[in-house]
Amino acid sequence: MPGFHVEHFGCRAARADGEAVSGRLRAAGHCEQQPSEADVVIVNTCSVTAEADRAARAFIRRAHRVNPEARIVVTGCYAQRAPQEVARLAGVAAVVGNSHKALTPQIVLALASDKVRFGSAVPPALVPVGAVLAGQTPVWADDRFAHSFIEDAQLAPGAQTRPNLKIQEGCGNRCTFCVIPQTRGSSRSLPAANILKQVESFVAAGGNELVLSGINLGRWGREIRRSPNAESPARSSSEPTLAKLVRRILEETALPRLRLSSIEPMDWDRELIGLMAEFAGIRLARHAHLPLQSGSDAVLRRMHRRYRPWHYAEKVQALVRAAGPELTLGADVMVGFPGETDREFEETLELVRALPFGYLHIFPFSPRPATRAWAMHAVAPVPHAVAEQRAAALRTLAAEKSRAHREQFVGREMEAITLHTPPALAGRDLSSALTENFLPAELQGKLAANRLVRLQVTGLTAEGTLQGVALESGLPG
Repeated sequence: MPGFHVEHFGCRAARADGEAVSGRLRAAGHCEQQPSEADVVIVNTCSVTAEADRAARAFIRRAHRVNPEARIVVTGCYAQRAPQEVARLAGVAAVVGNSHKALTPQIVLALASDKVRFGSAVPPALVPVGAVLAGQTPVWADDRFAHSFIEDAQLAPGAQTRPNLKIQEGCGNRCTFCVIPQTRGSSRSLPAANILKQVESFVAAGGNELVLSGINLGRWGREIRRSPNAESPARSSSEPTLAKLVRRILEETALPRLRLSSIEPMDWDRELIGLMAEFAGIRLARHAHLPLQSGSDAVLRRMHRRYRPWHYAEKVQALVRAAGPELTLGADVMVGFPGETDREFEETLELVRALPFGYLHIFPFSPRPATRAWAMHAVAPVPHAVAEQRAAALRTLAAEKSRAHREQFVGREMEAITLHTPPALAGRDLSSALTENFLPAELQGKLAANRLVRLQVTGLTAEGTLQGVALESGLPG
C-alpha cells in the first residue's frame, strides 16, 4: 500500500484536522512514512502570520527536493487563503482548502492510486471547484465551507498520547488582525452526541487524557441554539453551551482527565468557571489558556477585541479562586500592533507582571491581506526592530514568571501522564511526562506512554522542566 506523511503547522485545532486525516488513511491500510519515503506528503498549513506561510513553502520545497516522486497535497489555512499561489509551487499535486478538508483523505487515496490525473475523469465527490485542465494543479477551495468538518475519525492514544478532539470550527469574531474568518468560515459546532461517542470510544481504546479544542472553543453550541430547529427561548436552560457539554463528558463518561484548550476571556462564564471549582485537579485539568493579545485598553479597542484589561484580570482572578494557585495560566501576547506606543506596550508589561502567568506565547504583529489591520499597518507601522525589542522584554518577563510558577511545586506530589519519550532522554534512563496542570516533567526510569502516575517533584532542570520520581506507575491505561 502507498505510504503517506502528514506535516503539521499551526494550532491545536489544525493538528486535530491533520490527525483525523492520518487516522482515515491508516484505517484504509496505508502506512505512515518519512517525507523522503512517502508516496503522498500532506502539508497541513497555517496562515496566521507571514512567517507561517514561509515555513510551509520552505517545507514544500524541501519535501519536493528530497522526494521528487512524491505527490504533495497542501491543505489547511494557507491552502484556503491563497490556493492558486500554493498550486504554483513545484511538486504540489493538489490543493485542498479548509472548505473541503473532509475530502482530503479521499483525494489522497485517489492520488495514491493514480485515479486523479490532470484532465482525466475523477470520482464525482472529488471534482475540484475549478476546472481541471492539462498541466494545472487541481484546487478544492470555496467560501461555503460545506466539507470542512472531519467528524467521524475515531480517536485513540497512539502517536499522540493526549489527542485533540476538535468540537468547534470557524470563528464569528472580527478581530482586525485575524485572517481566520477567511480561512475557516463562521462558527460551527460538532453535535454533543457525536462528541460523547468520540469520548466513549477514546476511553474504550485505553485513552487517559483528551484535549477539547476548537478555533473558538468557547463558542461551541451557539449557532445550534440559534438554528430554526433549536429549542424555544422558554427552554433556554437546556440550550447547548460549552459548560453543559463539559459537565456531560465528566458525568456521563469514564474519561479520567479532560483538558480544555484555548478559550477567549469573555467565554469563561460563571458556569464554566464553576466546573473548575467542582472538578479541577480531579478530572478537569487545572490549566487555562486565555488569549490576551495586549494589556492596553486602546490597543485592544483597535484590535476589536471584546474585553478590556480589567475584564481580563477579573476572569483570571475568578479562575484562580476556583482552581487554586496550582492553576497554570497561559496567554497569547502580540507586540507591534499598528500604532502601538511605548506607553501602550508598558501597559501590557504592567498587566503581565500583575497576573500569575505560567507561560506566554509571544509573537510580533504580522499584517495579513484583506484584514482591517493590513490598512492600519500601512498608515502606522511599528518598526521591526522596535517590535523585536518589545518581544524580547516580554520573553524575559515570561521566563521569570514561568520559573517562579514551577518552583512552587518542588518537594510536592503531582498527578501526571507519561508521554512518548525522545530517544535522547530515554538514553539517560528518563521518561517524559506532563503534569495535570500542564508542566513538562522528566521522571526517573523508563515508563511506557499513556500511564497516569503520581510523581514527587525533586527539582527543576536549567530549562525549567520538573524533575521527579513516579510514586505510582501501574495505574490502568
